[in-house]
Amino acid sequence: MSQPTALQTSGKTATFEKLKCRECGTEYELQAKHICEDVCFGPLEVSYNYDALRSSVTRESIEAGPNSIWRYRPFLPVLTDNPIDVGTGMTPLVKSNRLARRLGLKNLYIKNDAVNMPTLSFKDRVVSVALTRAKELGFSTVSCASTGNLANSTAAIAAYAGLDCCVFIPADLEAGKVLGTLIYNPTLMAVKGNYDQVNRLCCEVANSHGWGFVNINLRPYYSEGSKTLGFEVAEQLGWQLPDHIVAPLASGSLFTKIYKGFQEFVKVGLVEDKNVRFSGAQAEGCSPIAQAFREGRDFVTPVKPNTIAKSIAIGNPADGIYALEVARKTNGNIESVNDAEIIEGIKLLAETEGIFTETAGGTTVAVLKKLVEAGKIDPEETTVVYITGNGLKTQEAVQGYIGEPLVIEPKLDSFEQALERARTLDRLEWQQVLV
Repeated sequence: MSQPTALQTSGKTATFEKLKCRECGTEYELQAKHICEDVCFGPLEVSYNYDALRSSVTRESIEAGPNSIWRYRPFLPVLTDNPIDVGTGMTPLVKSNRLARRLGLKNLYIKNDAVNMPTLSFKDRVVSVALTRAKELGFSTVSCASTGNLANSTAAIAAYAGLDCCVFIPADLEAGKVLGTLIYNPTLMAVKGNYDQVNRLCCEVANSHGWGFVNINLRPYYSEGSKTLGFEVAEQLGWQLPDHIVAPLASGSLFTKIYKGFQEFVKVGLVEDKNVRFSGAQAEGCSPIAQAFREGRDFVTPVKPNTIAKSIAIGNPADGIYALEVARKTNGNIESVNDAEIIEGIKLLAETEGIFTETAGGTTVAVLKKLVEAGKIDPEETTVVYITGNGLKTQEAVQGYIGEPLVIEPKLDSFEQALERARTLDRLEWQQVLV
């Protein structure tokens, strides 16, 4: 499907200029294209005119913008002044107190995208950008390959934008994520296979049907939305960068784009430069990037996923080698945790900070704890942990691992007896912990 370039479709001056191969540097027009077809088959990403950004963007101009990701529109690959804005972004940066004390940290923050709009995950950021760009490029049907959150977001934002939508998921996804997609009335294809098999099928569909796949032919634009998680943290910290971030790793794109976001703010003079350490979190049942990091490899060997953390279960991560590069050059780490630790991570965040996260967030909190215990996070560092999705979507993960309600009669003595039983159980649990 032939697509016009951005500069042909508008008379406006764009701050984004070309698509550029991350491997060989070959440049392409701003079309729906994601790999370097002419030379090396490397991934393409958007390049910007940073001189133009430096001369036109200030802290004040950003602060005067909408209370959404679109306050950073000059840093995003769209031309329109009327992007698809459903209130995505500017999620809370929570100063942690109880979790920080539990872990022995003094300056811990939680970037809480579990309350992002409209579908309670960070994917709302990337989809808002991708679908805005899809409309500029003339697509009327949009799609994605998804482990759940992306399907929710693509279906919701496509409905808002009036775009036809057909999304693809593995057939064994959590019920909350399936329902959270179907409610928006897309065509939903549940594929009998894992995410990597779903993605391969979607590549074929994209080529044969000419649809706009947000994480395939629109991927260079889509992935730029993740930079806003870096922009917001810098702004919310008073226009300064943190010392250390901990984020989940699936494809590796989120991790690398937060890094790019920090670097762009430095380039245009919005924040002072500093070395921010980047640490990544994976589930042991799907940890190809963590394995490569641990073994000192510069390549990632694909694995077959087997973990409750389905939202980050990508066995062949497209940006894995770039995530390795970021972790190593910033003196960060990439760690993995098992399913039991993931469940404990979900519970720990909930009972200390009142945030119910899904399995990706449980993985991230568990890795944060593991890094602290290994002495790999300085207690004095300003550390930001990224929580990327809501626990209401993956309730199955914690069923059987949390308490049950106390069923009582509508009588005071029944209440008193139940309360005493509960207190006795609490005392026994504490004694076991002390032992």
